[in-house]
Amino acid sequence: MVPELVLWDIDHTLMATRGFGGELWAQAFRQVTGVVLREQVSVTGSTERVILRETARLHDIRYRDDLFTRFADALGALHVRRAAELRERGHALPGAAAVLAALEDRGVRQSVVTGNIRQAAEVKLATFGLDGYMRLDEGAYAEDGEGRPELLCAALKRSATSPSDAVFLGDTLADVAGGLEAGVRVVAVATGRTSPSDLSAAGAHVVLGGLSDTDRALAVIGG
Repeated sequence: MVPELVLWDIDHTLMATRGFGGELWAQAFRQVTGVVLREQVSVTGSTERVILRETARLHDIRYRDDLFTRFADALGALHVRRAAELRERGHALPGAAAVLAALEDRGVRQSVVTGNIRQAAEVKLATFGLDGYMRLDEGAYAEDGEGRPELLCAALKRSATSPSDAVFLGDTLADVAGGLEAGVRVVAVATGRTSPSDLSAAGAHVVLGGLSDTDRALAVIGG
């Protein structure tokens, strides 16, 4: 049965930025705090709000909501300003565009659930030609919460979709856990740092090695 809504994680599920995202993050951090980034907490499966709060703590910087607001503005502006460099250094993952196009042809609504701030997400998707497939107003971003369950629930509410009619694709254990908690079907894509066996053990309904086999991906997403 074809789902009404397919929700996508972005980084390492649809694209790779090959370290460029980290450079922009460090630049935005220094811009808003005046402190050079010495170390950063793990970003895998996390959201920008959590990453900023915990990284600020490592640098003895007091975290407040206005810090996140200023950081999000700075990070978004940097993505806009340096989009050409992102295009040169990053890339959409093999098969991503083909799967998105095929789902659109089937009339399936698509959006994103990501730990990125919205402006960064929009720039990334546009840079690699994936934005045209997405209903971005129906997605959820770092501004909407701290964890995947909260973000998924926000996206489902915005899209007026029940969990049973949605599928979520991501590459991390946090994606799997968040999807299960939100009650959506989870298709894990092992194109990030987490192994297929670990994604399966975490409870993903199906694990794909990647998106390059369009027919296989569509069959799995369709359930």
